[in-house]
Amino acid sequence: MNIAILSGKGGTGKTTVSTNLALALKANYIDCDVEEPNGFLFLKPYIDEEKEVLVDYPFIDDSKCNSCGKCVRVCQFNSLAKVGDDIMLFQKLCHSCGACKIICDKDAISYKKRSIGNIEKGIFEDIKCIRGVLNVNEPMAVPVIKEVFNNIETNFNLIDCPPGTSCNVVTSLKYANGAILVTEPTEFGLHDMKMALEVVKLFNIPFGIIINKDDKKDNLIKRYCRKNDIEVIGALPYSREVAEIYSMGNILYKNAKYKEVFDNIAIKAREVLKWN
Repeated sequence: MNIAILSGKGGTGKTTVSTNLALALKANYIDCDVEEPNGFLFLKPYIDEEKEVLVDYPFIDDSKCNSCGKCVRVCQFNSLAKVGDDIMLFQKLCHSCGACKIICDKDAISYKKRSIGNIEKGIFEDIKCIRGVLNVNEPMAVPVIKEVFNNIETNFNLIDCPPGTSCNVVTSLKYANGAILVTEPTEFGLHDMKMALEVVKLFNIPFGIIINKDDKKDNLIKRYCRKNDIEVIGALPYSREVAEIYSMGNILYKNAKYKEVFDNIAIKAREVLKWN
């Protein structure tokens, strides 16, 4: 069972919800926000395993290449370019699709591997934690996200998705059985929540909303959810105390008051997302 935690924008409290709800649900924590995987800053797991994420890239044998340019024309990602009589490769644009090797009738193209990131595994209390870390200056996170899912177990997993609605989010949702969207009661929060909802609906999985920085009023998020028959799973209060605990890198679930909040959210989440 994989439950995805996502948001239409950054800064809504997605990682706050993910890390604390993982403890409330006793679920493994899976950090797929590989460009900024900060969940481990709060859980602080003991990391006992680490491995590189490798991707293929084309290597051109100049002794066989006649610079015909077929590989350049077939590449949909502009990772190859013909400059004079030379074929230039832009490694970081390559999607390792293999089209250039297939079309080369001189057998001048082979593949080598390069590292674009790491997978780290660890333990915090009684839950397993896994995260992907994309190397600095690497533009494509999807291979790292896919490798994260190659390393998870078929247990109960809480997936901390990347923010927004990009292909990184779509890749994460492919593995999800349910989704929780974290938002905040602002116009920006509502706008980006709507975008995230459209993505989630494409996968035909159950979902619900958690409101962060809730003002305890009948705000625009609650009105929108009520109008559109969307379940609100729970809310986190707009509180200076929450900000202080978070700023020190501590877990809200260790505070008795907020432990009760997340335990109640966990109960409602099980009802809304329909798992046993």
